[in-house]
Amino acid sequence: MFQPDLLKNTVALITGGGTGICRGIALAFAAHGCDVAITSRKIEHLEPTRDELRARGVRAFAKAADVRDPAAVNDAVAAVVTELGRIDILVNGAAGNFICLAEHLSPNGFGTVVDIDLKGTFNVSKAALPHLKARGGSVINISATLPYLGTMGQSHAAAAKAGIDSLTRTLACEWGPLGIRVNGIAPGPIEGTEGVTRLTNEKSRAGAIAQCPLGRLGTVDDIANASLYLASGAASYVNGVTLVVDGGLWLRSARILGE
Repeated sequence: MFQPDLLKNTVALITGGGTGICRGIALAFAAHGCDVAITSRKIEHLEPTRDELRARGVRAFAKAADVRDPAAVNDAVAAVVTELGRIDILVNGAAGNFICLAEHLSPNGFGTVVDIDLKGTFNVSKAALPHLKARGGSVINISATLPYLGTMGQSHAAAAKAGIDSLTRTLACEWGPLGIRVNGIAPGPIEGTEGVTRLTNEKSRAGAIAQCPLGRLGTVDDIANASLYLASGAASYVNGVTLVVDGGLWLRSARILGE
């Protein structure tokens, strides 16, 4: 397992950090010595996690901001730097999703998911760039396996996540010379998260477990551990990769969500 001071003397900004996978990443980073800032659209989603982070003995800061709004993002990034002094690690995890076949999907519904997931990732990355390049740093973009599968009912989210994967590769090339590594993580279904609760049912979860070569759904800890690796010096030569963390499930079946 990782050493306790793996991320000591670093500061991470995590979007969507109050709940779900990104809450788990925030807590894992704090457990390994990282000071953590978290953002979300609603402050009430952030405050309990902020308090948990502080209870782990690190500095923690919470700021409400909508990643779709570049001005709000710039304000949030500035507030983080004022409060915590720097940004060394950025985790882009803010996301939105729902099940809808393309023939029933409105332009607004499609655009909203693209705005949150893809444009939000770009907005926050660009705002954080001046601070990341001051000392070098790491960006981790939370993607998904949806675009690898042709998943029905997920045209909007799959398109957004495919864009994130492409953005990850491009920024890795552009920002690598600045000392910034840019990577992604594509989780499969993660037990206990809002995504699995909203986007699957008992039958589809059982199907995912049966199809997965490792015979289980993922856990928040699985994604947090992958994030710890990518954020740390252990991954110092890893750049432009989207790491799939799904037990091999994406290799087996495209028909999981909504079955």
